[in-house]
Amino acid sequence: MIVRSFKDIEGTDRHIKSASGTWESKRIVLAREGVGFSLHETILYAGTETSMWYANHIEAVLCVEGEAELTNDETGEKHWIAPGTMYLLNEHDKHTLRPKTDFRCVCVFNPPITGREDHDENGVYPLITETEEA
Repeated sequence: MIVRSFKDIEGTDRHIKSASGTWESKRIVLAREGVGFSLHETILYAGTETSMWYANHIEAVLCVEGEAELTNDETGEKHWIAPGTMYLLNEHDKHTLRPKTDFRCVCVFNPPITGREDHDENGVYPLITETEEA
């Protein structure tokens, strides 16, 4: 059994701040736990814009605090995301999130991430396995 809090993660290698400066993430379950998914708390900062495309992962996102506009970059369709709203990127959807307030969400990734990932120039997380070097 693993018991871990977000407070335990603050300031460790599981607490990631993006190179873009638009978000930070506390990665509470990672690939190294060997359970087939990863679990994170992510905060995207108010007034920023983050374009993402998880070409190698499926992500489910549950908003727990704040509000943001989510745009499907391929269709132009927009959604208002508020606490209690979930979105699932089940088709590796290219998307952009524009938080109106600090936007805190809980995210699940499959396959699980290692914790070393950050978005590349296309908004993609590389597919890294635990056996690869950082």
